[in-house]
Amino acid sequence: MLFGDRRLPDFTVSHDSTPGGTLLAGFSEFGLAGLTAVDFLVDHLDLEETGHITAAGLPSITPFADGKPRHPTRLYSRDDLDVTVLVGELYVPPGVAGPFSEAVLDWTEGSGVEEVAVLAGIPVAHGPEGHRAYYVASDDYRERRLGDTDIEAMGAGFLDGTRGALMERGLSSPLGVCVYLTPVHRQAPDVEAAVRLVDAVESVYDLGVDTEPLASFASEVSQYYRELASRLEDRETEEPGDRMYM
Repeated sequence: MLFGDRRLPDFTVSHDSTPGGTLLAGFSEFGLAGLTAVDFLVDHLDLEETGHITAAGLPSITPFADGKPRHPTRLYSRDDLDVTVLVGELYVPPGVAGPFSEAVLDWTEGSGVEEVAVLAGIPVAHGPEGHRAYYVASDDYRERRLGDTDIEAMGAGFLDGTRGALMERGLSSPLGVCVYLTPVHRQAPDVEAAVRLVDAVESVYDLGVDTEPLASFASEVSQYYRELASRLEDRETEEPGDRMYM
């Protein structure tokens, strides 16, 4: 794929089974709150890897655990759970968020996924009263999922990158899209922010998730997250720094 005189990466989704009706996603972003949250969901819900996304032409990483390498962007499911979780450890620069999102959305459309929810932290100034989760959601998602919750709407601002591209599709298609947002600090992982995101998802989907073990879970993988955050910070310095979140 060409953009001007540059060739954009090609993203390919591979999945071994029919995904759930809901896709929950977390990506490698500032504070790693969303990524920590979905990684915890995978662990706590005992999900199995059922697919992955490859990125031809994008500088990649190959994470590993217990000596076993794995794809940096993975999909997890369970037969008796109508939810698929996307764990995105590979940093996707804003300039290629469009093609990445299109690949994900083409796959969701062809696989019967009805809604996408992104868990994310936002680096905004805030006081203790701001330590809560907020939402930005398409009308159909809000009416279907958020009517009986106490999650507040985010006031105003802009969604950019992958989350913005996904939301744009939600505005012009039957796909329900929501971005759950919470203020995040620089430390990685921001466990308190991740807890708020997991609590928000639990209040909506009633997955039976207990966030009490999340702090110890994050502590166990803290060195891994610190290395990932360092790589992310290096990549972000190469990108424009005037993105706005409110």
